Amino acid sequence: MTRMKVSVLALALGALAGGSIAAHAADKAVPQKSDAMSKAATQTADAAKPAPAHKVSTETVDAYIKATFGKAPEDWQKRIVPDETMQACNKYRNEVPSDVADAIMQREIKKVVFPADGKLLGNWKEGAKIANNGRGGQFSDKPETVHGGNCYACHQMAKSEVSFGTLGPSLTHYGKDRNYTEAEIKQAYTKIYNSQAVVPCSNMPRFGTNGFLSEQQIKDVMAFLFDPESPVNKE
Repeated sequence: MTRMKVSVLALALGALAGGSIAAHAADKAVPQKSDAMSKAATQTADAAKPAPAHKVSTETVDAYIKATFGKAPEDWQKRIVPDETMQACNKYRNEVPSDVADAIMQREIKKVVFPADGKLLGNWKEGAKIANNGRGGQFSDKPETVHGGNCYACHQMAKSEVSFGTLGPSLTHYGKDRNYTEAEIKQAYTKIYNSQAVVPCSNMPRFGTNGFLSEQQIKDVMAFLFDPESPVNKE
């Protein structure tokens, strides 16, 4: 019995000693890799990184675009030359400085022409057709091709439409949500006519300033957005 007790005590003391040694070993700092190993690891990590993109000069891009449209009609040749606003947007992309943004809006608002009769709303049924029409504006189109706004390419409008883009925000209940106020109607007309006058470097075309849609077409699209009877506000 005595020998058994001594053996158990010895085992207990050994366990305690072992635990202390293990704890002491754990407290020691982990040996660092050699300089050669660290350098090799760094080189491997650097090799895994993608190569930086080659920056192409603006002149090269302009020359390529002009060559691409080399056989287009003369009026199309003029369209590919960016104006002052587009030059600024191309330069700053999505990080337009506030002073440049202000300059763009001040410059573009001067190009907005409101209807002489003071009426900003036309026929919403015609506006629905324009919003769904993506034809016109290509040099392969016949001259008599009616231009469309192609609004559904970027926006949801009437909820009954099953196909629409998401580049722009949903416009469902557009007029209803804005209480059909005159100020909101004028703001919307301004944006459709010249989006840059409202949102600097907007992706939205300058339909009126660039003469892509006629005054009456813009009025009709406006009615599609604001007429209480329009499916945009009914559904």
